[in-house]
Amino acid sequence: MERNGKAVRSAGVLMHVTSLPGPNGIGDLGPAARDFVDWLQVARQSWWQVLPLGPAGAGDSPYQCYSAVAGDPRLISPDDLARDGLATRAEVKELARRAGANKGKANFAAAALKLELVARVAARLQKSNLRRAFETFRAQNASWLDDYALFMALRERSHGAWQDWPVGIVTRKPRALDAARRDLADRVVVHQLGQFLFFRQLDALRAYARERGVRLIGDLPIYVSPDSADVWARPELFLLDRSRRPTAVAGVPPDYFSATGQRWGNPLYDWPAMRRDGFAWWIDRVRATLRQVDLVRVDHFRGFAGYYKIPAHLPTAVGGKWVKAPGTELFQTLQGELTDSRLCPPKGSSGQTRMSAPLKSTLPLIAEDLGVITPDVEALRDDFGLPGMRVLQFAFGGPGDGRDPFLPHNYVENAVAYTGTHDNDTTAGWWQSLDARAKARARAYLGDVTGDDVAWTMTRAVWQSVARLAVAPVQDVLGLGTAARMNQPGTGEGNWSWRLRDGQLTRKHAESLGTMTQASGRGA
Repeated sequence: MERNGKAVRSAGVLMHVTSLPGPNGIGDLGPAARDFVDWLQVARQSWWQVLPLGPAGAGDSPYQCYSAVAGDPRLISPDDLARDGLATRAEVKELARRAGANKGKANFAAAALKLELVARVAARLQKSNLRRAFETFRAQNASWLDDYALFMALRERSHGAWQDWPVGIVTRKPRALDAARRDLADRVVVHQLGQFLFFRQLDALRAYARERGVRLIGDLPIYVSPDSADVWARPELFLLDRSRRPTAVAGVPPDYFSATGQRWGNPLYDWPAMRRDGFAWWIDRVRATLRQVDLVRVDHFRGFAGYYKIPAHLPTAVGGKWVKAPGTELFQTLQGELTDSRLCPPKGSSGQTRMSAPLKSTLPLIAEDLGVITPDVEALRDDFGLPGMRVLQFAFGGPGDGRDPFLPHNYVENAVAYTGTHDNDTTAGWWQSLDARAKARARAYLGDVTGDDVAWTMTRAVWQSVARLAVAPVQDVLGLGTAARMNQPGTGEGNWSWRLRDGQLTRKHAESLGTMTQASGRGA
């Protein structure tokens, strides 16, 4: 990021939209989101980092979405629907009543009630002044919207894996698809309308944030869910058999932490097929993500240099092998198709100062380069000038010789530095789990910290580093313990559900973070 030819340091806070407070089961794109933007402005933050915004599938994980392009209709704000005259106040109050009180955990089941409200909006849309805008949206997004909406309508009618649906639907025979579109026309419209409302509200939120000097960092999982419209609609781009089931799946090999590795189960890409059409699917996907956010964290970046291929019949990751991926060709293509112009919004409402991206690359991407990273992955990242990630929680488990790359004095400018991520324990919780040796190393580096002040001390260390961009989870701003952890990889219970309670994040928190941010030369 530069201003007047000089590098500009900036900071941000990580919190997914579902973690916002409010009355409707989960956080959404409405009043609480705007309140959080206002809080970020007081805290002198330039960035709000979120997790993937797609329609979350298995386990409510935002990394297992029904579409790589669509938005999650559960993030639609009923309050804003009422404000726009698309829902009644009575309907909004009834949804909030059914969702129950906010007890600090997302109620994903209640959040699904929003689709019922969308269905009511669809029934009255013909009389709305937004009817023409909806028709335009459908026409402009037909390349993905038609398949997504039909896929979701089919999922409602036919439970279970889509590969077990009628064969004509599975193999996308035109006659079978036409019949399904006729039979499910009303539900298809509901799902199309859900996307229109999601993007309408997201666009409004981004404009609100931009006026206050805040931009969004999003997240792009490298793989897509096997239960997704993407795999159903474009089977030729994935390694599938005749029944449309994966012949090989993604994961990581056995290591120190797991004797059997991790078998994620995502279908692998047919990279030669993607190469033949000029990586068009990837171009469309990255563009679609940049329609939602300003800067994109690419999850499991190492998979673009080489990916771990596990035969689908194997129950674990044992027996897989590494295969080279065409990352250089892909990013060369993306570089030719995408520019960073969208990353230069006016700073504040006056537009007097314009800022470029907090990275050297012309690609608006952050490489998630955590874990065991090999030289080819580093070369791919550096060849395109992509910033990598540095996580301070990882810095104190080594020999204590000062060489650990996660220690702040070893950071580089072209990096995004974190106290922890959504996959880490909160910093306060992490501290409680540290052994005595790691705590001694942390104290030798950070000072005489305690469990009460460790999150703030770690945030200050990251803020004072040379990295252009520094980010802390909102849980660390609040100093919360393990109960506030967002995700614990490899487990399936209780993840993704943490929420702020009403009034928990205060102006005093914003002012304290703003003072630290300004003192570290990162103030917005």
